[in-house]
Amino acid sequence: MSQSSLDDEELFGEAAEEMRADVEEALDTARAELPAADDVWEVEADNTLGVLNALRSALDVEDVESHLRDAKKAFVVGERADAFEDADDLKAEIDAVEDVLGDIETAREQVGELASTVPALRSALEEAHEGSDDGEDEEESDEEAEE
Repeated sequence: MSQSSLDDEELFGEAAEEMRADVEEALDTARAELPAADDVWEVEADNTLGVLNALRSALDVEDVESHLRDAKKAFVVGERADAFEDADDLKAEIDAVEDVLGDIETAREQVGELASTVPALRSALEEAHEGSDDGEDEEESDEEAEE
């Protein structure tokens, strides 16, 4: 082997190590940006809508998505270049963060739907109770008139 090819191999090895470090760093950053469990579990609010809005805010994962995307890009490039001796552990870590992110996104959508439903439900219940009060008043007036 010539000196030139040895240098190429060394450079490739260094590049592969850097690429792996980039993937690991992006994954660490993505994990750090995930909501804390207590932020999802413990919420202070005066009413149900406040709780739902606080929960929806706690489930904001834009930064996680960005860092996960960076990790996946570096991983795909490294994998296609066959730069990783063992890419299975990186792939498993990416998949794990992606799964949690999917769960969070699903929960955020459900919370959003519920947050838009609760005010309408409250209005419907208020109207239903107002309607039943009107009916009671009419019945009482009829009874009073009979007496």
